[in-house]
Amino acid sequence: MALAHNLGFPRISGDRELRARHWQVQKDAGIHLLPVGDFAQNDHVLITGDQPFALDWEPLFEEVEHAKALGHAVKPVIIGPLTYLWQAQALGGDFDRLELLERLLPLYDEVLNRLAAQGVEWVQIDEPILARELPQDWKNAFERVYNILQRAPLKKLIATYSGGLDGNLGLAANLPVDGLHIDLVQAPEQYQSILDRLPAYKVLSLGLVDGRDASPCDLDKMLGLLHEADERLGERLWLAPACSLLESPLDLAVQKCQEVVMLAASLGQYRAAA
Repeated sequence: MALAHNLGFPRISGDRELRARHWQVQKDAGIHLLPVGDFAQNDHVLITGDQPFALDWEPLFEEVEHAKALGHAVKPVIIGPLTYLWQAQALGGDFDRLELLERLLPLYDEVLNRLAAQGVEWVQIDEPILARELPQDWKNAFERVYNILQRAPLKKLIATYSGGLDGNLGLAANLPVDGLHIDLVQAPEQYQSILDRLPAYKVLSLGLVDGRDASPCDLDKMLGLLHEADERLGERLWLAPACSLLESPLDLAVQKCQEVVMLAASLGQYRAAA
């Protein structure tokens, strides 16, 4: 059966008990890999050309330990280094943000290795800027960054959303990571191309459920699309909402998790009956 996972759940305060209930709600819905550390995805510090990076990752590590102690299968969520630099606000005049990569990457390498030491198997790295038209030097940076970060001994899922990969499809498909998530709600046209170009070892996560629309997902229509992916990918097929549910009302987020699980279960039943 295709694995059902989630990219992010509604943002809450630091209440540990409430966070634990949110994890349990997702698990009860049937989500296999629960996102942790997704609470700060849109909070970018201001940077300058001589920024001394000292990002605070301790809340992420604490959440991983907490969720694992409760018996959950977890997938930590971190913002990708290139999206971090692209989206952060710059102070102190014009400078080349890519020059900051050399100081930023050792921190990411440290984080990934520490998560691996905590027993994490998969980490989700959000790089939504892959759905933008990027200058060539930023495209080149993606290849360099992930050739460096691949050394950390855990599996990495690059998550893209809020649009299609378009001219970055080949770049995203061939990054040296273990999986790729794509948004098929806003960009259904990339489905066939990514199936054709995805390397044979890589997981493909398909975002077919619209996390921003309260209308129920058309399961029959989605299942029709999924049959080819299921036949070609088998256990390498994952299903998720198209984007994070961080900003969704709780009841809507639960509904969308349930729809993802229903898709995965229906696909499994179809495969068993075939």
